[in-house]
Amino acid sequence: MLSRRCVCNLIFGIAVATGCILASPNLRAASVWKITDPGGGVLYLAGSVHALRPVDYPLPQAYTRAIDASSRLVLEVDPKDSDADMKDLLKAGQYPKGDNLKNHVDPRTYQYLRRFFAARNVAEEKFATYRPWLIDLMLSAPPTEYFNLGVDRFLAGRARAASKPICGLESVKEHNRVFEGLTDRESEMVLLLFFINAGRENGSGTGMIANWRQGDVDLLANRMRESYRDFPAFYQRLIVARNQNWIPKIEQYLRSGQIYFVAAGAGHMGGPDGLLALLRQRGCRIDQL
Repeated sequence: MLSRRCVCNLIFGIAVATGCILASPNLRAASVWKITDPGGGVLYLAGSVHALRPVDYPLPQAYTRAIDASSRLVLEVDPKDSDADMKDLLKAGQYPKGDNLKNHVDPRTYQYLRRFFAARNVAEEKFATYRPWLIDLMLSAPPTEYFNLGVDRFLAGRARAASKPICGLESVKEHNRVFEGLTDRESEMVLLLFFINAGRENGSGTGMIANWRQGDVDLLANRMRESYRDFPAFYQRLIVARNQNWIPKIEQYLRSGQIYFVAAGAGHMGGPDGLLALLRQRGCRIDQL
């Protein structure tokens, strides 16, 4: 059984799609914006990177200026998760007794996974108990030490030090539904994309990091969309649908009379379906810091 810390990593380890990228040092620009709605309400919106290294600090000053100017922090997923939610994720991601992965994926996929895990000294009886989407989360999860240095953790620590309330754009349970509702075929495709994109990478990860550093989230969104070209429906589920679900909450923050700092994975910011575009469509002014 996995530890609670490992499960936390699974929840937040969704590769670049939700901001889990390892940044390079000497960040020169920030993916931080001041959002002003037609009624004069203001909040700060930032692209988060869920995993960083010690050499990536300090963060760009725009992050600290914006969080210090805000009265409340909103992260992508509510940090007040519960053990029950964690157990639900594990339960949903494991096959019931008597069933296993071999019965739910193409034989070629299963044989590839056998060879892949055997090369890493992982016994077949261990990985075969998990559904493909949970295996994808395991493989995508950042090392714990990098996760603990992510932008989310930095912002949460700064907010707590100033006694600022913290909440989430969605609950852990809502976040889990992105994966729990997948069919066998969809779940298998999510896992195959992990390997397909790893083979295609050829430096694209470095390019995505540079896009984030420079605040070029439109180009980052284009790169991300391309990474899901073999399964566009999952991009809609993982990025587009969640962005649309978050907009009413963000609009409430703008009308609240408080100044919120909203941080979500950098992959949610740019492109025609990104949070910035959706807010522009609603008449908001967008100023990059």
